[in-house]
Amino acid sequence: MAREAFDALLLVSFGGPEKPADVVPFLENVTRGRGIPRERLAEVGQHYYLFGGRSPINDQCRALKQAIEADFAAHEVDLPVYWGNRNWDPYLADTLREMRAAGVRRAACLLTSAYASYSGCRQYRENLAAALTEVGGGTTQVGEGAPELIRLPHYFNRRGFVEPFVDGTEGALATLPEGARVAFVTHSIPEAMNAASGPDGDRYVAEHRDVAAVVADEVARRRGAPVEWDLVYCSRSGPPSQPWLEPDINDHLEALADKGVSGVAVVPLGFISDHMEVIYDLDTEAKATAERRGLPFVRVPTPGVDPRFVTMVRELVTERAAAELGQPVTPEVFGSLGPVWANCPAGCCRNLRGPVPAVCGAD
Repeated sequence: MAREAFDALLLVSFGGPEKPADVVPFLENVTRGRGIPRERLAEVGQHYYLFGGRSPINDQCRALKQAIEADFAAHEVDLPVYWGNRNWDPYLADTLREMRAAGVRRAACLLTSAYASYSGCRQYRENLAAALTEVGGGTTQVGEGAPELIRLPHYFNRRGFVEPFVDGTEGALATLPEGARVAFVTHSIPEAMNAASGPDGDRYVAEHRDVAAVVADEVARRRGAPVEWDLVYCSRSGPPSQPWLEPDINDHLEALADKGVSGVAVVPLGFISDHMEVIYDLDTEAKATAERRGLPFVRVPTPGVDPRFVTMVRELVTERAAAELGQPVTPEVFGSLGPVWANCPAGCCRNLRGPVPAVCGAD
């Protein structure tokens, strides 16, 4: 069925440096147009240099691509899998050229971001539009020979994303003293970006709270005891004058220690894999804060290439293919928010700097 609707799957990711010489050019790509001095970028790059100047994100995308390919082959889904990045090699435009040369006309797109927000959805859609224009020479979704792109819906409330976090949280709490709390962590964004997320606003926080409650409730059911939890944030990068979502994970750990909490299970609910925000902001900075305060700390794994997450990708592709072919689809989702749209409605996660062409949506 998938082959009747699509010619390929395109894995769309953020990208990251792979050697020390890549770090500052990569950060220049990420921050282009913001006027950030090169000296400041070099300072931020120290996080990467602690890990040899290499972000783990590209290796994680390679592993996910291979896992999806193996799963497709095992289940007779005859689709090639491509991979392109917004900010580093392989760049989206280069991957689209490769796809065009291979005769790909329609491709399903999986974003490596599970939630609605400008930076987690619309910015990807803008980057895809720019890549299509570069490759096809046109401003439409298809361009002149470039593939048509059909986005798969966000998956924060899908079984393959939720269950690995449930298992990990249950396992973490089993190793901590009685009375430990759970800290669900995601990337902080400006408050204004959250207010503009989704078609009606505040969708970013709402999605995280919804799935956090699902995970906590299932862990509580398994353990036969309530799970106390909080939603906290990491990786703030804006100026102090700009309000961002809080509390920061480190401030939160300080507050837990002040209250005498017995331990904390840190669940990186906002991330699909252990990239820099996880291995530095949580495994390095937050862990150091907890150790300094004598607070027992366990960090839960991200889904990564968990077979359930890989299965979820195949399910998203086959469901979207069925919908494209006019067949009824009833996705299984958890929580109170219901299934997520694939094509974004008008005004969804709007760009606060002004309109920019995007694909896979009504505007």
